[in-house]
Amino acid sequence: MSQLIRLKDIQATHRDLIGDDYYDPTGKTAYGAAEEKIGKIEGALVEDITGRIRYLIVDAGGWFSSKEVLVPAGLARIVGDDVFFDSLTKSQVEAMEEYDHDYQYSYNEQANKDRQAFVADTIPAEERLELKDDYYNAPNTLELLEERLTVNKDRIVAGLVKVGKHVVSEDRAVDVELEEEHAHIERTEVNRPTDRRIGDDLGAESVQVELEAERANVTKETFVTEEVNVGKTTERHTETVHETIQREELDIDRDGNIVDREGNIIDRDDITADDVRAYRNK
Repeated sequence: MSQLIRLKDIQATHRDLIGDDYYDPTGKTAYGAAEEKIGKIEGALVEDITGRIRYLIVDAGGWFSSKEVLVPAGLARIVGDDVFFDSLTKSQVEAMEEYDHDYQYSYNEQANKDRQAFVADTIPAEERLELKDDYYNAPNTLELLEERLTVNKDRIVAGLVKVGKHVVSEDRAVDVELEEEHAHIERTEVNRPTDRRIGDDLGAESVQVELEAERANVTKETFVTEEVNVGKTTERHTETVHETIQREELDIDRDGNIVDREGNIIDRDDITADDVRAYRNK
């Protein structure tokens, strides 16, 4: 009977089983049916034989003041930093036992308890759920599995594909050609008489010229530079299946009599002469 161990303990006790890179859902926000916020993921339980995540430890503080429960990992749908349990209802969580941090859980024992809790009489008929075996497998978006070469073969977590983005800041220098005006004073000597006297218009006349200059006005625009798409492919192969089939054939002697394998004539009312002729003309 396989035992379940906490994900936070597995690095110290079973490091060779899961490797160095392992997906950890701890701290993610949890949502139930109709995307109602439940609480958060407190951790996960991992099967000690296969290294697979079998349960998520869910703090249902959004529905109950204080209650942690074990929810089969296959009911989860991971979207970014959120975990959605699309079929999980408050009545189901209420019927489940509270998670005991000090109890040593086994996979088979807990799975049997689940199957009883999810169809309990306290749950409305339309919310009862018959749990299947694949409900205990973590979503494909979480784990990529492979086989390691040992005396026996185990399925292990091989990796997780996560695509994100971050902001990178860098300084850019742009050369801009600007114009500005400077005053140019030109003096020309003249020698002509005038009726004005020196000092008559002192301070009354002045020449004012506006000097203009250009200055750089920098704005920023955002452009899409790359699109990243993450998907998966399906490979098909053809397999030839060989099987032996049987059929019955009619035995007839040279005189047209129906005989068995030993040559004995068989006289049956349900076989007519027309049946014999039809068979012989095949």
